[in-house]
Amino acid sequence: MKLPLWAQTIRFRLTLTYSAVLIALSALLLGGVYVALSQILEPKPLDQIPVKKYYKDAHGNIQLKQGEVIQAAELSSVQSAVNYQTLQTLRDYSAAGMGALFLVSLGTGWWLSGRVLRPVRRITATAQEISATDLSRRIALEGPHDELRNLADTVDGMLGRLETAFLTQRQLVDDASHELRNPLAVIQANVDAVLAHDDTPPDDRAQATAIVGRAIQRMTRLVEDLLASARRSSPAFVDADVDLATIAGEAAEEYELLAADRELHVVRRLSPGPTAAGDASALRRAVDNLLSNAVRLARGGSELVLAVGSRNGWAWIAIRDEGPGIAPDDADRVFDRFYRAGQQQPPATVPPTDPSTGQRRAGLGLAIVRQIAESHGGTVTLHSELGIGTTFVIWLPERSLTNTTRRTPTPPTEDPLGPRG
Repeated sequence: MKLPLWAQTIRFRLTLTYSAVLIALSALLLGGVYVALSQILEPKPLDQIPVKKYYKDAHGNIQLKQGEVIQAAELSSVQSAVNYQTLQTLRDYSAAGMGALFLVSLGTGWWLSGRVLRPVRRITATAQEISATDLSRRIALEGPHDELRNLADTVDGMLGRLETAFLTQRQLVDDASHELRNPLAVIQANVDAVLAHDDTPPDDRAQATAIVGRAIQRMTRLVEDLLASARRSSPAFVDADVDLATIAGEAAEEYELLAADRELHVVRRLSPGPTAAGDASALRRAVDNLLSNAVRLARGGSELVLAVGSRNGWAWIAIRDEGPGIAPDDADRVFDRFYRAGQQQPPATVPPTDPSTGQRRAGLGLAIVRQIAESHGGTVTLHSELGIGTTFVIWLPERSLTNTTRRTPTPPTEDPLGPRG
């Protein structure tokens, strides 16, 4: 037999539980009183004794009436009988009172459970109104700071985090779509105008092929950045001890040819020893992103410094260039995904297409660097001066600590490479 919906609710179960507990306690109390009184009072039914009726004559003599009998009892028997009748009355009234109390408790329990569960109904109603496209609703429960208030506040906090995550994801998809649309349009235009025609001159065909190749490289870098961001968010990585000097040295070797093409002098200051716990490939990608920015933005013929060291229990990797620098207003936002600054001095979120122009385009390079650093328990900072250059520093908790070295709660704020000049 299927119960009605109202009988399947927590409110109904709470009501029955409340009533059952109340009646059980009442039964124990009244039963204990009944047993205690029965032991103290020693109740017994009336022990009657048949006695023939009599009367006194005028002289005071007792005369028996013929054939008439009356019932008599001892005084102690009468007292026991009174106690017995009292207990019987107590039992009957107690049973009737418990029945009435059960009915009253049902109503009271239903009302009380309704008031107690009112915040739960509010939480349920708000959750039913929330959809993936609108996470702005909040329960905002008022009242005492009890368990239900804590539950509502926890749900509100979860909704806030979900809203932020959804907005970030939506913004990332929108920005990535916008960034991919431009190179796709370039490819489509060159294919339609040049490469699709057999009579196109070889010089035009070669130029169009080069343009399409650069557009494909741009899309490839963006897709790789997206994949790197998604991979580092996955919990499937197993951290291991990483020698930061080795990571930086390998990156410097790969970028030396690119630096030489722009007549950049790469200076290595790779102090051996600093070790961090993490994913070597992810840390290598962070260094690659910073080196790519530095090589493309540095002034031709200038010096590029790549250094590794440790300070106050924090290992660090620093990359310094002599590029256009970053404005103070943009310093906190260059690590945002696809952030674009003003046309005069935009931030170096990713390398520009033409180093000689000093123009910077939006992307994921520095956003991934920050994500990798923070996922390793560290951070990334920058020190920049307009027209002079920029230093990016990745700070990571050092694993190779000695007994005399203690890690500070936060990384140092100064530039580990010291002032310029």
